[in-house]
Order: sequence, then structure tokens, then C-alpha cells
Amino acid sequence: MSTPLLEVRTTADGSSTLYVPALDEHYHSTHGALQEARHVYLAAGLEPMLPPTAEPPTPVWVLEIGFGTGLNALLTLERSLALPSSQVIFYDTIEKFPLPAEVIGQLSTETYDDELLDYQQQLHASAWGRPVVLTPQFVLLKLAGQLQETPLAENTYQVIYFDAFAPEKQPDMWTDEIFAQLYAATAPGGVLVSYCAKGSFRRSLKAAGWLVEKIPGPPGKREMTRARKVA
Repeated sequence: MSTPLLEVRTTADGSSTLYVPALDEHYHSTHGALQEARHVYLAAGLEPMLPPTAEPPTPVWVLEIGFGTGLNALLTLERSLALPSSQVIFYDTIEKFPLPAEVIGQLSTETYDDELLDYQQQLHASAWGRPVVLTPQFVLLKLAGQLQETPLAENTYQVIYFDAFAPEKQPDMWTDEIFAQLYAATAPGGVLVSYCAKGSFRRSLKAAGWLVEKIPGPPGKREMTRARKVA
């Protein structure tokens, strides 16, 4: 698999994104990559699925579609550090086009402290295809390849970060079959979150059995989508 030509660009909140000239598409919102990731994936997806502190910790399984720059994984790892010491997040991520080292080295790190910068480097240095324990609370599994060809265990994931390129740029990732595959892999009561709010996307989710809602989007975007598998 060859990686498309990429350009590193700075978004409005100072964080980096990548631009793909061939698709005329950015990896993140130009209004702020960090803001978007925290709003769409952590606040709307991960946070509601974390066990209340009064309950015994139980593992949380996250599946990310599109590892990209590793931003969503990094912020999830950062969040895990504030959880009870016995709480574990298993973070699986599928990426068709892993970034080359020279591109990763160009990403801005000015918004990270030394600890987070070290974890960013560990995320990208971690081997593909096998679980890597980055902290006692965060276990990473990076899978290189296409989602359609990746076997996923059924009824497993409490949270799915669906972060593929926009439907008009990558239509093969927004099909009824994809969302049926992800529905089968989601644990009862689990959620899928995405920056996208297109009607065709919501209809495909509903066709697969998801309960779909539109909720407020991140800065620069009025709405986003959250879908739930019936418990």
C-alpha cells in the first residue's frame, strides 16, 4: 500500500493536520484538530462509556477507524491516565495508509507537554499487528489494512471512533455493509461517533440497526452523529 502525497498544515488551535492534495481533503477540521478530536471522540464517545467511579473498573474496548496522525489515540491515552489505576482501555485501530516516519516527524508538538510528547512517539513507534502495553491502563493494537478485510470480534467494542475521510472523498468506507460490520462488532449499548452528519450516513447506520442521533458538532461544524447499539 502506498501512502498518498501529504502536506502538514496547522489548524486554528495550533495543532497539526495533514492535507491530501489528490483528494482535496484534510485529516482533521481546519478549525482545530485538537478541539475536534476532544469534542467528537472523547466527549461524545468515550466519556459516556467509562464506568462511574463508584463501580468496579471494567475494561473499555475502543475501535478507531483511521489511525492517521494518532491524535485520537493520544488523547484517549491521556484520558486513561486520570482513571483509577485498575481501569484499562484496550485501543484497537485500523489504518489503510500508515504514515511514513518523515511525515510523523513534521507534525507540530507545541501543544504537548513532555509526557504527552513521549507517548506520541511511543504510539507511532509501536509495532503493527500485535498488542502493545503503553501503560498499565492503555493497550494499543494497530492493524494495517482495509476495514472490509479485517476480522472483528462480535459484541466487543463499547466505543467506535469512525474517522474516515468524508463520504464524497472515500465512498467505499460509508456503505451499508461497513456499518453492518461495525454494528456486529459493537457491544450491546455501545456507541459509534463521527464528525459526519450527512443524511446518507445516518440512513446507512439505521439500515444496519443503529439508533441514530444528531448532536452539536465541534467548532466550525453545526452537527455530528452518534449512534447506539440497542442494549
